[in-house]
Amino acid sequence: MKTVKILCVCGSGTVSSSMVAQKIKDALAQYGYDVHCVECSPNSAETALAAGGFSLMACVSPVYQDFDVPKVNAVGMLTGLAEQQVVDDCLAILNAE
Repeated sequence: MKTVKILCVCGSGTVSSSMVAQKIKDALAQYGYDVHCVECSPNSAETALAAGGFSLMACVSPVYQDFDVPKVNAVGMLTGLAEQQVVDDCLAILNAE
């Protein structure tokens, strides 16, 4: 398994990002990825990213700053609609590394 680190961002950095993190972990495990997620709010994204090593950001809330880390719109993981699209977007980034 390939280990990757994903920053999950939601409005408060708690409930929604935790739910998205778990769904992404489960989905990407089926493709051979061992995913470690960190949850945060948009206001704390810069601080969280300072730890380094993130492959991508899965965002439920908008993050307008560009941190040189690819962003994926992960709202589909919350709504249950377009979950596979979120997974496909993550895989496209991870497979390009």
